[in-house]
Formats: sequence, C-alpha cells, structure tokens
Amino acid sequence: MTDHLALTRLLQLCSANLPIGGFAFSQGLESAIEQGWISNKSDLQNWVSTTLAEAMSNTDLLLLYKQRQAISQLDAASFANNEDLICATRETSEILMAEKAIGSALLKLLRNLEFSSGAATLEWLANHQKLSYISSFAMASYLFELDIEMTLTGFAWAFVDSQVAAGIKLIPLGQTDGQNLLFTLTQLIPKCVGHCLLNNNSTCADAAQSLGITNIGQSLTGLAIASSKHEQQYSRLFRS
Repeated sequence: MTDHLALTRLLQLCSANLPIGGFAFSQGLESAIEQGWISNKSDLQNWVSTTLAEAMSNTDLLLLYKQRQAISQLDAASFANNEDLICATRETSEILMAEKAIGSALLKLLRNLEFSSGAATLEWLANHQKLSYISSFAMASYLFELDIEMTLTGFAWAFVDSQVAAGIKLIPLGQTDGQNLLFTLTQLIPKCVGHCLLNNNSTCADAAQSLGITNIGQSLTGLAIASSKHEQQYSRLFRS
C-alpha cells in the first residue's frame, strides 16, 4: 500500500464520522467537569495530558502494539490473553462498557466494509463477535495494512480529539480554544508513542517491545473516581 493510501485509511479509521459511537463517551470527563475539577482550557489540557502520559503510554498503546503483533503472527492465544488484560485494566464498569461497546461496533463495521482480504484475515473476523476497542483497532490496522508507528499515532490522536470535543461541549469552550488545545496536546503524542519516559531516542515499536506484559498497567485515581461518580450522575450528556 502506498503511503498516501495508508494515510487515507488511517484518517478514515480515526474520523469522528466513523459509525462506532465514540462520540457518546467522555471517559469520565463529564463527571470531572460536574465535580468542578475541570472548568477551563488549562484544566482540560492538564487532564488530557496526564491521561496521555500515565495511561496511554503505559497501557493502551503497549497493548495495542501487542495485539497488532499477535494478529500479524496469527497468535490466537496471545491475542486472547491480551484481550483479557485490556478489560482488566479498565478501572470502572462505565469505562469497561465504553471499551466493549466501541470495540464491538468497530468489529461489526469491519465485517461489512467492502475490501479485499485473505483467508486468514476473514478467519480472525469470524472468530470474534465482541472485542475491546484496542483489539478491534489493532485488527483494523492489520486489515488496512497500516504500519505500527501510524497505528499508535492515530489511536492516540483519536483519544485527544474525542476528549477535546467533549470538553468543548461540557465546559463549554469556544471552537478556537478547542483547536488551540489540539495543537498543544498533539505535540505530546510523539513522546507518548515513543514512550520517551523510557528512552528519548526509541521508536514506538522499540519501546513497546522493550516492555514485558508484567510492566503494563495504570492507576489514575482521579479518573476512576470521576468515572464511578458518573455512574450515578443525575443529569448527563455522555454514557461514560
């Protein structure tokens, strides 16, 4: 696949128009705003940048890498074990629900897209009825023939974009503030993808390979509390 075509596939996968329902989930952000923890552009920047550094770098991107690798190697056992770990790292029932709902919607979409695929690819799709978003994104990356750097960057960008979009609605923020936030936050993605906390010179693939499965994990107490409170929040726009 040419670089230009691969880029269009990545843009399609990360588009807000992708019919997987991602716009319905705030990942605990709505509750944090309701609690008064986030009330302006600076607060939102701190919230998202912390999540990128502490959760995306240490958990989600590494698991995405490992799932993409398992699919490429047709390693069903590792794929299943990684899927269990993904679900175990979702800290509240709402965050787990969002992970499964978006992931299953993406998996269903992949089955209905009209593109050529080999027998092994079709078997992977047929063998899974429900998956986490991370695992489904890895499968989409494999089907769209995206390289790992592009895959991880797109996944991180989609998270930032959805959080900023939710913040614009909830705080609320102006559209220009939202775009400025995107400019600022997306500058963090290369460090996040490269896992520069470990090695400033490593690529994302090198960093992911350097960490064993026992090194993967996260603990964002504030996010977990916000998400838990959201489960009983009286008035809300988002499902998480």
